[in-house]
Amino acid sequence: MSIERFNFADAQQLDVALVAGVVALLQADIEQHGRAILVVSGGRTPTGFLQLLSRQTLDWRRVTVTLADERWVDAEHADSNEKLIRQNLLLNNADAATFIGLKNSAATATLGQAMASQTLARLGRFTVVILGMGEDGHTASLFPGSADLPSGLNMESGLACIAITPEHAAY
Repeated sequence: MSIERFNFADAQQLDVALVAGVVALLQADIEQHGRAILVVSGGRTPTGFLQLLSRQTLDWRRVTVTLADERWVDAEHADSNEKLIRQNLLLNNADAATFIGLKNSAATATLGQAMASQTLARLGRFTVVILGMGEDGHTASLFPGSADLPSGLNMESGLACIAITPEHAAY
């Protein structure tokens, strides 16, 4: 397997290219399976991509959007990835998409892990997963040095998601 490397002059060029690729994959899954599932990350970096994606012509009624990770805070909290997605993706044309959040009624992420995992498992095969990387090297809330990291990397766990408590990130 070879890795293809792309270079972009700026973030806007990256966003345009990424949106084109994501739309093509979503469209192909809609045509083949009648639906598509998009998994996105939060953070500052993807907002331009998300806003551009929200304006694309696509049968958004057949697209389900969920999160690669979430902080265990209320959906209106400033640090909520759900809030970021609702404000930057689930508008314009994409307001017709179905959103499935990860945070549930459990008091903590650890207590809500099983329910969130079941919710994700019911979605089936994901069409596209967009992951970012934090300044500390984390992706999908898999934080370097976290005591929970080995469990998060265990492909045999049977879980679609896991509660991670980062050592240094503010949650």
